[in-house]
Amino acid sequence: MAKQQGKNADNANRWIVLAMVLLVIGTGVAFSIMGQNNKENAPLAGLDGISLKPAVVSTIDVENGSAVTFNPGLSTVIDVWEDPQCPSCKAFEIVMGDYLDSLVRDEKATVRFHVLSFKGPESVRSANAAFCAADEGHFLDFHNALYTVESPGEGSGFFTTEVLLKIGEAIGIKSPEFEECVSQGSKSDLVKAHYDSMGKFGVQGTPTVFINGKVWKPTMEFFDLNDFRSAVEAG
Repeated sequence: MAKQQGKNADNANRWIVLAMVLLVIGTGVAFSIMGQNNKENAPLAGLDGISLKPAVVSTIDVENGSAVTFNPGLSTVIDVWEDPQCPSCKAFEIVMGDYLDSLVRDEKATVRFHVLSFKGPESVRSANAAFCAADEGHFLDFHNALYTVESPGEGSGFFTTEVLLKIGEAIGIKSPEFEECVSQGSKSDLVKAHYDSMGKFGVQGTPTVFINGKVWKPTMEFFDLNDFRSAVEAG
């Protein structure tokens, strides 16, 4: 009887040990999956708390490089030429983005955005997605998000179609039309038109900004909001 009880106790101990091992393995797998998901989503963490602002209608100004245009016809005209992967464009947007947004939403200036794609396929996909967002009335929101996400850098492979859709979803652009437009590259003609217009307007790099037709040249070695605001107000 004692031997039988000892055998039963050994079996019970084995089951306990096995259960603990399975629990440890299962927990490890769960944490591994969570860690991988966190790693993949980490670059989008900068979008936490960002939500869509009221939609703003834009038009396509064919005569001016097919620019995405807001408030056409005002006396102050600003042209912003950027590539979504351009590090200097990101630096420019971090400083000037909110100000440009306010100029549009408060109808203080005509603002024309030229989304370029000379840095390769990722820029092409990103530009296409931005134009898709314009159809939703949320070009400004998506444009801001492109420069807010923590991309590993140009040519990193970060801006895939899947990630661009995740960026849209993260800020609230979730329509089937947007998903199809991004996935199908439906704005490829517009992407090409922007790229092809660089030579016509003498744009050789990004960011390039024109204020009333004249190239804005910063007076400092870094981007300064007051410097840019003064130039805009001076016309």
